[in-house]
Amino acid sequence: MQITIRRAAERGGANHGWLDTKHTFSFADYYDPQFMGFRALRVINEDKVAPNRGFGRHPHADMEILTYVLEGELAHQDSMGNGSVIKPGDVQRMSAGTGVTHSEMNPSKTTPVHFLQIWIMPDRRGHTPSYDQKAFPDRQGKLRVVASPDGRDGSIAIHQDAVLEVGVLKPGDAVEHALGKNRFAWIQVARGAVEVDGQKLAAGDGASVTGEGTLHLTAATDTEVLVFDLA
Repeated sequence: MQITIRRAAERGGANHGWLDTKHTFSFADYYDPQFMGFRALRVINEDKVAPNRGFGRHPHADMEILTYVLEGELAHQDSMGNGSVIKPGDVQRMSAGTGVTHSEMNPSKTTPVHFLQIWIMPDRRGHTPSYDQKAFPDRQGKLRVVASPDGRDGSIAIHQDAVLEVGVLKPGDAVEHALGKNRFAWIQVARGAVEVDGQKLAAGDGASVTGEGTLHLTAATDTEVLVFDLA
């Protein structure tokens, strides 16, 4: 197996005052031809939004958009009639398909919101737009499937051969992920620090993994980590 690390400090991004954003892959005004995505994974943005601010209504099409809140709350509204508040432990999925508009706002007047925005390219264009949101309180000490193409284990279904697992780990917790033939992985550390087969990753770091085998992850501190299994 080959592990290639993308350090947090190497990411693109900008601080707009109300928004502090970091881009693992090329996004908006940040362009790096070496980091246009990984397999079907197109965007991982780490966003911190000030109180009572956010992203006003804007359009998307033909993208699977996942939102994962780390701290605070995020209020969602869209042209499909959905309105919700996303909290830590929740995963929201919006399949933009033939086209939707939506807004994502921090409803708090005092507390910032810290979240990951994830884009996965769909298996085809032209899906009917749809929305889902679920809470996953059972992420402690293991890798919990939160998104998959078949909605396995109560996860959110997405239109792509991709599986997202999330783990909330204490120091010393060890978890594994078996990577099958012709599969690829992306590891993203949301918080804390983890060792992956001898490689140390800290908050904001990501890593691509190629080659069949079993990944071994051991938390060095209180850690929140995402593992994408991709075709």
